[in-house]
Amino acid sequence: MENVRPFPHQADRDGLEEQYDAERFVLGTAMNQAHDIKTMRTLIQGVNFQRPAHEVIWNAILTLVDRGDSTYFTAVIAELDRSKTLRQAGGINYITQVNDYVGGGDAAHWAGKVREAADLREEANLGRLIVQRATAADAEPGAAITLYEDFAKRRRERDEQQTGGNASPFLNWADFFATDFGKVELLPGRLMAPGQQIAIVGEGKAGKSLLVQEWLWRMATGQPFLGDRAHDPIPVLYVDAENGHADIQARLISYGAGPDSMGLFTYASFPPVRPLDTPGGGQDLLRLVEQSGAQLVCLDTVSRFISGPENDADTWLSLYRCSLLPLKRAGKSSVRLDHLGKDAERGARGSSAKTQDVDHVWELRTQGGGALTLKRTYTRTGIGPDHFAVVRQAQQHGDTYKPGGTRHILMTWDTEAEHAEGTVEWLVDQLDALGLPNDAGNPRTKAALAAARIPAAKNKIEAAVRHRKNRDNLGSPDGFPQPLPEGVPGERSPGTSKGSQKPQVNHSPGTSGEPTGTAGSPPSPPPKEGKGEEAPGSEDPQLPLCTICGRSLTADWANRGYDTHLGCDPRTGSHPDAA
Repeated sequence: MENVRPFPHQADRDGLEEQYDAERFVLGTAMNQAHDIKTMRTLIQGVNFQRPAHEVIWNAILTLVDRGDSTYFTAVIAELDRSKTLRQAGGINYITQVNDYVGGGDAAHWAGKVREAADLREEANLGRLIVQRATAADAEPGAAITLYEDFAKRRRERDEQQTGGNASPFLNWADFFATDFGKVELLPGRLMAPGQQIAIVGEGKAGKSLLVQEWLWRMATGQPFLGDRAHDPIPVLYVDAENGHADIQARLISYGAGPDSMGLFTYASFPPVRPLDTPGGGQDLLRLVEQSGAQLVCLDTVSRFISGPENDADTWLSLYRCSLLPLKRAGKSSVRLDHLGKDAERGARGSSAKTQDVDHVWELRTQGGGALTLKRTYTRTGIGPDHFAVVRQAQQHGDTYKPGGTRHILMTWDTEAEHAEGTVEWLVDQLDALGLPNDAGNPRTKAALAAARIPAAKNKIEAAVRHRKNRDNLGSPDGFPQPLPEGVPGERSPGTSKGSQKPQVNHSPGTSGEPTGTAGSPPSPPPKEGKGEEAPGSEDPQLPLCTICGRSLTADWANRGYDTHLGCDPRTGSHPDAA
């Protein structure tokens, strides 16, 4: 009974099927995640597959890769059909079945399994040869040792050729401790280091895209950002499924960008990629990265790129395994934008698993008046700043933003961004920016604000007027700021007034700093009689009349913008006829 094939034991069949599964995972991953082929190719060769059909499929995949073609399973079938090896590979149905075996982010694991099994088979064959050589009747002394030495040499040469000395998953302690990680240079803007992954989360309409788009555009063009010095340009890929083309163009122009000043900035607007929490989506994203040559990838907004439930932890684990882990393994940095949940104190919306794989989480919050805070609420490394106080500045011409007039800058003490929009302090800043004299009264102040289209409540205006008059009485050195030139477009975001670094929101385009006919008046001595009331018999038909008593005002009092004598003001209750 020598010319028979022994029936395999059940344990042998189970082990063989397990090995075939590892080989199927390698092939399925190669057909769905082409970016992992390079990793697997350094570990295995076609002869390492135990099942002959798998070796045929693998060789067809490598042929497609070398030609620069897709490795999708339909392309593999077409290549096998072209080379007349489709039947040897098991046919269309079998290749379709193998396509469902996807190893996710574990491509190196399955390739290692295939190689380990191949090494064991080779070693077993070597053992049989050594026994045969040693027990042969004409065996030469040392023949078995020579056989083993030849095998060991071939193994070393193969390992060096395939791995290049870099495939081991274990740390090399000498190289590890020779690396000074404390000298890692942060990327421009100091929000992250090369190769890291961060999340920037914020409330709706806080301007996450505005901040990140300017940051990455400046990074790609080698410009400074948030107080950081200029660096060499870095290739950036911005993947956007949130903003329309009109918004993108308006923002880029407002930063100062143009067709000749985009540097290494690549923008993918609503790209046709599959969900990134699936193997196919990860393959699509890696293809975009390879085509753009990017070193940093931004996803805006990350919730637009998933197919699973946002509150399900498995969704975010799949996103990391299928898309973000391959990016990190390739040394690529990534930024993903996300929204805060209903309870802002609990961080980003959805499952907490979404932030477990990132190196830093930054939260963006608006404080009003163009003031923003960017705070790091989680960090894996602790490298870099933890907080940025930012001012968003912008200028408009009518309904469009002024080219180059939008920017994000670090807040300084002189900026006084704590003057939130709508407060009395903020209103005082706006009146200073309009060039209105400190002694301007309520009517003139109201007219100036109306002309500049700056809304303000009556009680806030009155409080601001009192504050500015008291400041002038105390001898303010800038009691009479120079008015803005006629026709100069104003700012809607924080700017700089003469002699001050305070944030300001100026009048709208086409209006001057002063209402028509109310230019800033020079200081003048107080009236000599009657607290602003004209002396009897000094009526002048050229002067305006008091709205209470009907007598003319003094020229000085009229020039100051008052329409009543001080004693006639009903709020003082000092006029004899006052009710």
